[in-house]
Amino acid sequence: MSQRPYVIDQMISAKSIAARIEELSHDIEAEFKGTDKLVVVGLLRGSFVFIADIVRELDLPVEVDFLEASSYGDGMESSREVRIIKDLRGAIEGRDVLVVEDIVDTGHTLNHVTHLLQSRNPARLKSIALLDKPTRREVDFRSDWIGFEIPDEFVVGYGIDFAQRNRNLPFIGKVRFSEADAEPDQT
Repeated sequence: MSQRPYVIDQMISAKSIAARIEELSHDIEAEFKGTDKLVVVGLLRGSFVFIADIVRELDLPVEVDFLEASSYGDGMESSREVRIIKDLRGAIEGRDVLVVEDIVDTGHTLNHVTHLLQSRNPARLKSIALLDKPTRREVDFRSDWIGFEIPDEFVVGYGIDFAQRNRNLPFIGKVRFSEADAEPDQT
């Protein structure tokens, strides 16, 4: 796949992300205090860095599982059709569950996943998203916890990719295409 040239402008520093994760972990611990085990479900692939950092901060007994859902492929626009590519390995019935997502944009993916998981009768089901773009929302969905609310920008880093690139950046950055190319439409 040929890509147009772009640069990445830092929006949220690694230090700011770490500080926010520490704050969020305290809120999650308070919500799930007394749980025998919290099942932390990471939505692959974008959440893998976030889930690793949040789990390390939690002073709770945790089990980690993953679910892969797709509505983007390698593109920059959501297809709005959510497909489950990899399901959970374990059962969640009667268990406390925290779904970890990298970014909530249109809301279709996290809305679909939470409805799917709710149908499996967990004791409690909560969600956390590192980033939220409320101006892009197409479904009535809001995560229980949000790391950062951001404007409608195409972002990468900290696990979030652009066509499988830039996941390894330690910060969140805005993708800016060269002046000769118009910015992509994210509708």
